[in-house]
Amino acid sequence: MSREQNSLHSERLRKLRQLKAEGLNPYAHQFLRTHMICEAKDTAAQLERGQQAVRICGRIFGQRFSWKFVDLADQSGNIQCIFDSSILAVDALKRLKLLDRGDIIGVVGKLGRSKSGELSLYVTEYEILSKSLQPLPDSWAETVSPDRRYRQRYLDFMLDPSSKETIKKRSQLVRELRNFLDNKEFIEVETPVLHSDASGAEARPFVTHHNALGADCYLRIATEMHLKRMIIGGFEKVYEIGRIFRNEGLSTRHNPEFTMMELYEAYGDYNQMMDLTEKLLKHVVLKVCGTLKVEYQGVELDFSGDWKRITMFDAIKEYCGVTVSSETSFDEAAILAAKLDVALAGDESFAGEIIYRIFAKRVEPLLVQPTFVTDYPEEVSWVQQKHRQKRGLCERFELFIIGMEYVNGCSELNDPLEQRRRFEIQADKHSAGDEEMRPVDVEFLQSMEYGMPPTMGIGLGIDRLAMLLTNSPCIRDVIAFPLMKKLPAELEYIEPSYNWTEREAI
Repeated sequence: MSREQNSLHSERLRKLRQLKAEGLNPYAHQFLRTHMICEAKDTAAQLERGQQAVRICGRIFGQRFSWKFVDLADQSGNIQCIFDSSILAVDALKRLKLLDRGDIIGVVGKLGRSKSGELSLYVTEYEILSKSLQPLPDSWAETVSPDRRYRQRYLDFMLDPSSKETIKKRSQLVRELRNFLDNKEFIEVETPVLHSDASGAEARPFVTHHNALGADCYLRIATEMHLKRMIIGGFEKVYEIGRIFRNEGLSTRHNPEFTMMELYEAYGDYNQMMDLTEKLLKHVVLKVCGTLKVEYQGVELDFSGDWKRITMFDAIKEYCGVTVSSETSFDEAAILAAKLDVALAGDESFAGEIIYRIFAKRVEPLLVQPTFVTDYPEEVSWVQQKHRQKRGLCERFELFIIGMEYVNGCSELNDPLEQRRRFEIQADKHSAGDEEMRPVDVEFLQSMEYGMPPTMGIGLGIDRLAMLLTNSPCIRDVIAFPLMKKLPAELEYIEPSYNWTEREAI
């Protein structure tokens, strides 16, 4: 805290002490309001005719002419309040000097027009509901660094209406997902966040310790295995919108804690799942944006009509001009990767893994309009059903928009012996040092042996979809409180320097 901020903080503490000395409580328990600000403005004509007293409350964002005019805002909007000396009591007028920008107040008055014609509230009485001790920044959205915006998110919401609007749209998005699925008789369920072992995805988990059990636990990296247990148990349509935790890096597209919706339905396949996914997302886009043509970072995306569907092999041929197939050997795939300047990790064991890297590097960024890419190699598909016609492939799809994956779906593997074989391959990779591969999930395999019906499923990234529908370039923009790196000690918040005498007086 700078010397100037410390001085302003001390002045606000002085005002706080004075308010208390006058027998007032600057931190109220409640305020009985009659209208949100937008409601009062929407019904202004009716309220003015009846000269009905209005009770509103909110935060002070500005004042003019020695507190005669005050800009007050709540979640719904803002209004000008007029503190007229001919209306207010003398003691209330004197107390105006104890107000500051950032204070939360409740006001009572009648609506009318100022001399300039602006709809205003002529205040007859007011009370301080919460005294602000920290001065608000004079400018914000265009002047502060992204780091500070994310670190002091409460100020970002307070001072940048677009940040608040983004979170509101995200909420609407989730609500419309639920509306669509609930209307189709899906059941929303909750599954454990703490797992005895993490499974269901290729990811490094976060580890914690359960003291009472004396055992390590893992924050879930997916909800998949428990939702499939629900299907095995007889629930034929289930979904969950939940927090997922993956111990990975930060980027504009990745946050270690994020939200995913997973959905499973018995007796369907990946073709039906693509149909359902398209209808679901069209519904959400139309409800949230009001149109099926959405602009994202200067590019118009068209969600109307039938979305393109193309196999991974055909996509590589279309965008890279080379031919691959299930018959492509490991050496042939490696040569193609070198030709296309695709770096390999060095731990690839199968041609399918190399082909997948070629696709990810050279094709994904070019998939701008909504596109389903289908039929992935077995070697990169751990829980998907084998393709019923194409050897070496699985009935899996991913939905790409603007070069980013939004949905991963498939006909789910329901053969417990084949699932065990694939889990054992993963376990061997894990033992060899690949921390994103998982050990064999024995409990899930046991549940599968009781019989899992044919099932279709998807995983949908809520945060990425929110980015798309709010035109946000960074995943942190759509997460209320994204994970931030801890500040160095010299940059951490320093408590204001007020002494114990001041504390006791307060």
